[in-house]
Amino acid sequence: MNKDIFVVLMAGGIGSRFWPYSRNAKPKQFLDVLGTGKSLLQTTYERFLPVCRKENIFVVTSQEHWALACEQLPELHARQILAEPSRRNTAPCILYAAKKIASLNPNAILVVGPTDHLILQEEEFCDTIKQVAEQAAAQDKLVTLGIQPTRAEIGYGYIQYREGDSPLKKVKTFTEKPESALAKKFLESGDFVWNAGIFVWGVQAILEAISTHLPEMTEIFADVTPALDTPAEKAAIELAYAQTRNISIDYGVLEKAENVYVWLCRFSWSDLGSWGSLFDYSAHDENNNAVTGEALIYDSKNCLIKGEPGKLIVVQGLDDFLIGSFDNVVIVCKKDNESLFRKMVTELKNKTKGSEYL
Repeated sequence: MNKDIFVVLMAGGIGSRFWPYSRNAKPKQFLDVLGTGKSLLQTTYERFLPVCRKENIFVVTSQEHWALACEQLPELHARQILAEPSRRNTAPCILYAAKKIASLNPNAILVVGPTDHLILQEEEFCDTIKQVAEQAAAQDKLVTLGIQPTRAEIGYGYIQYREGDSPLKKVKTFTEKPESALAKKFLESGDFVWNAGIFVWGVQAILEAISTHLPEMTEIFADVTPALDTPAEKAAIELAYAQTRNISIDYGVLEKAENVYVWLCRFSWSDLGSWGSLFDYSAHDENNNAVTGEALIYDSKNCLIKGEPGKLIVVQGLDDFLIGSFDNVVIVCKKDNESLFRKMVTELKNKTKGSEYL
């Protein structure tokens, strides 16, 4: 096992598209979304154990969920779970983790990814990570994993690549969540892949890239380095986050850097970003219903039905619906309308008594 490989698991999202199952107190990465008996965070952590020592796995989450992450991953030392004082998107998150790991191993190869995705063919996934890590060891490349698209999906980012014989391709363009017509053109062209949001790069390569393309962020974080692994770390991070802007690593660095590559992957992948995507990867009954919990179902098909222990859900005469009972919220609506769930959450945030349901 390569001692230089480090993994950074980003676990700071709130999972609003999975409301009301995903809530502020316990977002979807901490939930057993797939019904396996393990949370998505735990499943992601275990996925990386064949390629990385557990001592080299770090989690970045919000301060409010730090204790929950520690509870779900007791194998990790508390210093391996980094707490963000506020949500500032992926660039500050990755810079914080990179500085932390660079202080431990200046030759580190970082594998950075979210904790709420579904990956099938995990052996193929691990082999891919090992191969890409070899490419990144020279500390001169920024690599993202690309997934062969199977449909004109408008909810994913796309990467256009330059042709070549190797599965490692030079990136030509990034496009984030295109309109339907453009997504169809991407699918037809054959030189676009979905952006999986999983990155592999040398720690020096990403620190240099951030310094070049986000110099103000590097300057803000300058005082963090001497405070790492000391009692002053928490205060230093809070000060840095208070000054830095909200920006993704894709927009802030990858779309501007010249040394960006994409590795064409062959394993199955989903970002599990919506109730519809969860339905697609769930087991179905004879009427194509996906059911978790106790339910009586009559004359219904293509439904996602999810409930809590001790609650019986009775469904009759529905097609293509989400029916769920989660704590103090019961929901019945069409399951594939992602924008609707965002609208629901936004409206609750604006209501005087809405926070108790978020």
